[in-house]
Amino acid sequence: MSMEIAMPQTGQLPKVKGPEMNDRDFINDILSMEKYLTNGYNVGLAEMQNPKLHQDVQQLLIETHNHQWGAFNLMFQKGWYKMKAADSAEVSTTHQQFNNYKSQFPTFN
Repeated sequence: MSMEIAMPQTGQLPKVKGPEMNDRDFINDILSMEKYLTNGYNVGLAEMQNPKLHQDVQQLLIETHNHQWGAFNLMFQKGWYKMKAADSAEVSTTHQQFNNYKSQFPTFN
């Protein structure tokens, strides 16, 4: 049995969704954009040689992560973002799976 982690939904959302955007749609769009931006900044930072530019983009990345978390938190607080709670067996299995990956990497001393 899977459990959801969610807050009670606040505000009324239509039972049947029309083509118009509501508050949840707008915030979800912002959250998606922030996720997209953080991915792009991460790739750019990994390949950036200029130290000053790296520092500036790194600051943008931090700010974008904060905006992303704000949008996520707002959606969660309004009950518009639900997550599946993992049970202890699932956590243990996943931990073991990733722990086994360590053998695939060289040891750095």
